Amino acid sequence: MSLYEDLVASWVGQKHDWLLKRPMGEQLVSSLGKQKMFSYCAYDLQFLHFGTSSEVLDHLSETGSGLVGRRHLSSTPATTVCDIAESSVILSSKISPGVSIGEESLVYDSYIPYGMRLGSLSIVVGLNLPETGNEAAEHQFSFMLPDRHCLWEVPLVEQRASVLVFCGLHDNPKVSFSKDGTFCGKPWRKVLDDLCIQDNDLWSSKEPHESCLWNAKIYPILPYFKMFQLATWLMGLGNNGNESLHDLWQRSERISLEELHRSIDYRQMCSRSMNHQAELAAGMVKACLYYGLLGRNIFQLSEEVLQKEPTGVDICREFLTQYPNLQAQQSQILPKSRAHQVHLDLQRACGDEDMACLIEHEVWDAVADETASAVRYGFEDSILKSSSWPSTRETQGNDASGSAQHTYNLKTVKVELPVRVDFVGGWSDTPPWSLERAGCVLNMAITLEGSLPIGAIIETNKTSGIIIKDNEKQSHIFDFSSIAPPFDHDDPFRLVKCALLVTNVIRNKMILSMGLSIVTWANVPRGSGLGTSSILAAAVVKGLLQIIDEDDSNEKVARLVLVLEQLMGTGGGWQDQIGGLYPGIKFTTSFPGIPLRLEVLPLLASAPLVRALQERLIVVFTGQVRLARQVLQKVVTRYLQRDNILISSIKRLIELAKIGREALMKSDIDELGSIMLEAWRLHQELDPYCSNEFVDKLFAISDPYCCGYKLVGAGGGGFALLLTKGSESTKELKSLLAQHSDYDVKVYDWKIYGSGVG
Repeated sequence: MSLYEDLVASWVGQKHDWLLKRPMGEQLVSSLGKQKMFSYCAYDLQFLHFGTSSEVLDHLSETGSGLVGRRHLSSTPATTVCDIAESSVILSSKISPGVSIGEESLVYDSYIPYGMRLGSLSIVVGLNLPETGNEAAEHQFSFMLPDRHCLWEVPLVEQRASVLVFCGLHDNPKVSFSKDGTFCGKPWRKVLDDLCIQDNDLWSSKEPHESCLWNAKIYPILPYFKMFQLATWLMGLGNNGNESLHDLWQRSERISLEELHRSIDYRQMCSRSMNHQAELAAGMVKACLYYGLLGRNIFQLSEEVLQKEPTGVDICREFLTQYPNLQAQQSQILPKSRAHQVHLDLQRACGDEDMACLIEHEVWDAVADETASAVRYGFEDSILKSSSWPSTRETQGNDASGSAQHTYNLKTVKVELPVRVDFVGGWSDTPPWSLERAGCVLNMAITLEGSLPIGAIIETNKTSGIIIKDNEKQSHIFDFSSIAPPFDHDDPFRLVKCALLVTNVIRNKMILSMGLSIVTWANVPRGSGLGTSSILAAAVVKGLLQIIDEDDSNEKVARLVLVLEQLMGTGGGWQDQIGGLYPGIKFTTSFPGIPLRLEVLPLLASAPLVRALQERLIVVFTGQVRLARQVLQKVVTRYLQRDNILISSIKRLIELAKIGREALMKSDIDELGSIMLEAWRLHQELDPYCSNEFVDKLFAISDPYCCGYKLVGAGGGGFALLLTKGSESTKELKSLLAQHSDYDVKVYDWKIYGSGVG
């Protein structure tokens, strides 16, 4: 039984037919077949084993593999001074000019000097030739590794020497001489005949095991360039009859693979590797700070630099001194939020946590400023200064001295909105992503229990000041200067206060002459994930704009809510308010720039599609609560750090939103279910805590009845969407959830809002 094939195949349903025909296949399928495989990105691994050298190359060159970058932590020269195949993979390595690397080859943790030629499908690991500083001497070096060969450099214990180990890609070290074993792809008999080597040169007559590459004393321990000369000779690339090389090999101390594995200096190997990677990372940080626009993950690179013994912290401190120059040089192009994040990462690398905490506030302030700028909400510079806002007492004083009086008619505005459920695309709508890259979200507006659950009533009255009420509390504000950021996170009325700011209502002449009453409600459980906060903000903003007879178009309201959330300090994107403001199912795209542009494309859902969705989609409250802000800050920080895994995950969510739109246009609900499942997996990559044990169990019990499921919003709790396989599955699953004592959940009655289908 193969661990790599049979055992793994038991977890993959599509492989079961194949596995059943294998030894123990039936037992594996019956025992493990119902288990699920989950992908998980493990950070900070100290060791990872892929399999044989050939399997490593197959994995890295796999078509469509987006998880492995072909150039990571590598320093490669221009293609005009090197011949490096596009399909080659270069990881943690420095490549000199004048080097050739063939197709689908792997170079890892190495320094490849001038004059080295690596063939196709070859592997080089740990090669670190000393740089002499003599360019002429270095240019005299020449070595060629043939196609389908491997080369390693390995440090040995109790001596300062290293040994070069090489063989063919498909050589099996344990296959014996007598059973057609090979060395460098050639049968042992041909190798011995070509090199004029005797059996007893490699294997002792007292050797208890069969003669094979594993126990052949073939690798000489010599100075670097002598080992390269002999490597060329042993691989059959030189003059086979060269007696001087034959004599040198005969006289040298030699080691077998078996002896080598007992003699590797792992401590030196790890130390050398860490220092090598730290030097490469330091060079990249320096390039970003001096010449670039900080496109790399400085946080991750700094972690690499700190591994250098013992000067890593000093190197980071030197980078920190260059930060002021960076701001001065790139201020017109580089977003301040990104620049501040780099400053923060460097401070943390230097161990100054107090300064890092101060800079963290600058990061979020910059995100808020950039968001405000991108939506052009028209505030004057002085609008954020509380002294510029008059109080009602000041206004009354002016009236007493004879200022002109204005009379306005009493007015009442009521705004009610649905909640939204998102199928896929969330996170791509969130600043600063949406300020720098396009975003796409597929979501739907719904009613709950037959009503629009979110709303606000705003009315003018003759009582001075602003009265704010929700279901439980009330506040009466006379002094408008108290409405100023930063707002206390415990202030229950900060959402309404921010709405007063972004709409500029508190500077409107009508409000200075009359009072205002604002009543809000949200008949949705706290932490629902249905976009409640943003949609309530949209209701208040829309109502305030109507009160002062300003443009209350959905597009303007959506932009203002984006700014409002930055002022509140909660952050957030545009998809929630879009989901509540626009009816039905819609596919929304954002285009970065100033101003940020949103394009909302309603999906003209057919009557059968609407009925099928309402028959098959179960909207259930899990009872688990977690605030989205906690998740959002972690995700935004990773984006500002340019985390490659996060960026690739959000790109895939955008792609899935486009595929989901096409699926719904074809009324292919099963495909939508598959998209929801992949989106849920990607959300767990973005935030490992977006699920929990209860949610996992809920989805496990629902899985036999569903073609797709996910939590809405940022996850962690709130509402779940369960897309069943059909109307019968819906009835059975609802009945199961109602009867199962372990699942204290509430299934909500819902309807698509504005679908036009009864």
